[in-house]
Amino acid sequence: MKINNVTVFGSGVLGAQIAFHTAYHGYDVTLFDIKEELLENAKLKFEQFKTLYQKDINAASADLEAALLRVRFTTDLAKSVKDADLTIEAVPEDIRIKRDFYSKISTLAPTKTIFCTNSSTLLPSQFADQTGRPQRFLALHFANYLWKNNVAEIMGHAGTDPEIFNQVVAFAKTIGMLTIPIYKEQPGYVMNSLLVPWLIAGLDLYRNGVADAASIDKTWMKTLGADLGPMAMADLVGMSTAYHVTQSYAELTGEQQWKDRRDFLKENFIEKNKLGISTGEGFYTYPNPAYQHADFLK
Repeated sequence: MKINNVTVFGSGVLGAQIAFHTAYHGYDVTLFDIKEELLENAKLKFEQFKTLYQKDINAASADLEAALLRVRFTTDLAKSVKDADLTIEAVPEDIRIKRDFYSKISTLAPTKTIFCTNSSTLLPSQFADQTGRPQRFLALHFANYLWKNNVAEIMGHAGTDPEIFNQVVAFAKTIGMLTIPIYKEQPGYVMNSLLVPWLIAGLDLYRNGVADAASIDKTWMKTLGADLGPMAMADLVGMSTAYHVTQSYAELTGEQQWKDRRDFLKENFIEKNKLGISTGEGFYTYPNPAYQHADFLK
């Protein structure tokens, strides 16, 4: 089956990026979200992406304008999947939300449709049954700023059809991704199996009162010559995502330390609406966070 029409569910940080980038590479894209205001926010992000694509990958203005014309926006779930050859789900990282979502779209999408989840920590097997087509369901996970951090992890589950797996790998290559096939289910895949321990190490240093956010980031940035430390990265990823990750690991492992991390994030960030860049405050305040100041490492 040739993939022409792609539907992206969720217009948040990565959902908007996936939709725009897929359209930029020539596909017709439908972007679904539950509220019009969320889709309007996505349109604003698209305008920002145009500037970033020109700066980071020397994209031509005409190609960027053409990409915008290939994206349709809708809050109608049935319409969003009517002609979908492939879908990429980027809804909140909560197993209950994902199971409920797939239960709904399983009866709406054509039988030809391949379902992909962009979940960063959950395993496809945890909600494969709810898709109604487990053999055509797998994970396709992207990194943030995917136009320049162009890595895509492809991970199936025991019931994924190998031909479908290979087709999704091939699709990811057509949108300019460095593909990372994963041959065994692994929480966190490759990317977050490396990233999450780093973020959690920073969180633990902070919540245990060992050092403040700036000191933690300065140590990492100066020592490794990195642009960001773990606390700044947490703000970029978003505290809601960080909270859902700790919640997932708490449920998956049952370990008290994951519950403590989850509760700390909930009490100190989620309940105070300090969600990172999206709300103007997390570990840092935005715009113009301290780590971007010229004298931060002096």
